[in-house]
Amino acid sequence: MAEDTVATSSSDGEENAQTSNKVANNYCTAKSPKANVKDPEIFCCLLQPASPNYDPDYVGIRRLLLFRKAESGHHRRLDWRFNGKGYVAYRNYIRKPRTGESSQAPSYPSTPGHSGRWLSSPKPFSYIFEVDSWTSSRDIRSGNPTSNPRTSFSSIASDSSRQRGTEPAYSFVGMHCVFDHCKSAVTVLKFGHMSSDLLAYGSSDGTLTVCTVSERPSVVKQLSGHSKDVTDFDFSSNNQYIASSSMDKTVRVWELSKGICIRVIYGVSSQLCIRFHPVNNNFLSVGNGSKEIKVFNFSTGRTITRSVFDSEVTSMDHDHTGHLIFCGDAQGCIYLVIMDSYTGALSRSHCHKSSSTSKSPVATVQYRSFSLLAGGPVLLTCTQDGNLSFFSVALEVQGYLTLRCSLKLSPRIHSIQAAFCPLLSLEKGEYIASGSEDSNVYFYDLTRPRHACVNKLQGHRFPVVGVAWNYGENLLASSDIYGVVIIWKRAKTS
Repeated sequence: MAEDTVATSSSDGEENAQTSNKVANNYCTAKSPKANVKDPEIFCCLLQPASPNYDPDYVGIRRLLLFRKAESGHHRRLDWRFNGKGYVAYRNYIRKPRTGESSQAPSYPSTPGHSGRWLSSPKPFSYIFEVDSWTSSRDIRSGNPTSNPRTSFSSIASDSSRQRGTEPAYSFVGMHCVFDHCKSAVTVLKFGHMSSDLLAYGSSDGTLTVCTVSERPSVVKQLSGHSKDVTDFDFSSNNQYIASSSMDKTVRVWELSKGICIRVIYGVSSQLCIRFHPVNNNFLSVGNGSKEIKVFNFSTGRTITRSVFDSEVTSMDHDHTGHLIFCGDAQGCIYLVIMDSYTGALSRSHCHKSSSTSKSPVATVQYRSFSLLAGGPVLLTCTQDGNLSFFSVALEVQGYLTLRCSLKLSPRIHSIQAAFCPLLSLEKGEYIASGSEDSNVYFYDLTRPRHACVNKLQGHRFPVVGVAWNYGENLLASSDIYGVVIIWKRAKTS
């Protein structure tokens, strides 16, 4: 009986194959003689084994469609071969601009000096290729040479990157808008969660400014309440609330729709960093000058738990699950803390101590769930003395950190932040953006320590201390110690 079943299945498979072959052969006969080409891809499509479980009509139609696809591609390639053109010409043909597009698009100036002044968007095809940059000696309003660095900007490569060419994924067309109403240093700035339009920044005069950076940039809310520097803040997952920490020893929770402070949590030392739990927004983690992290209940303001460290906790970030907290202290150490998403309980996992002899505070701790270089989650840290470190994170071993590469920059006086760049480069590098003491925004490839700088943005007159990407990764915000916030628009690449 079993042999009969096998024989029946085999005969059915032969019938299916014969039926599908007839359909394909009928199509080939109906076509012109040009269609009867001998190309390996066509035979690959036609000679695929038929499965006895499929309907014969389905198999025949499928092979017919594959035949057409292979035939079309074959004729297209033959046309290029006969014209004496190779792969490079064929690739350039595919990537060439459409009718009406230009291969070079000019940089479009914004109007610095006017808060929220908007630069009207150029034509849709103007960002496709790398753009011509304004030089640092050209005035964007009058076109005359000038030495005023505030009214000039460019997207140029550094001396080392000029030899290799600017990384196309991080070319910029210029300023999208400028906010300059703040009269003190803008110490921290962030875009809203999964938002390309909502931006907030905190300053050393204790104010928080919330604005939109869409096609009509404007200030939405001015949040006043802190009496000293705003050290950090974070958006809730729905962007309805902001929690801020300050040197005035308080944590404040703001409701953005009303622009009011709905809760104040008092501490005994400076509150230095703050994060909402990414899964359970009822938990608010705060690092302070008392060498501890406290977890507060967002609804009541009460302390749930705390964990003590060896030095002041200066920066922190959650992983995407909220199970791990990565925090840096004033001695350059990186701690891993396991957090219970249900109870808020904290337990220290392990510590990665800096190998540098000079113990410098950690200014940036940023987690990313995937990296091309590491093939998994990674962590970026930046210390005040200019050490950039890139770690791979082993989530299966409670977030164990392995140093993959590092970069030593010039020492800094200010606490300057860094941020991961979008995963848009075709090369397997790891790119980050960072502010600097020389008033530029730099882009580095951490995998090229000898020629790490791939681009820089010039537009600020004072040291740049904060950088942040929006969710769409087409805008980069930077801030300086003079209170100026510039929104840069990244050029689209082919």
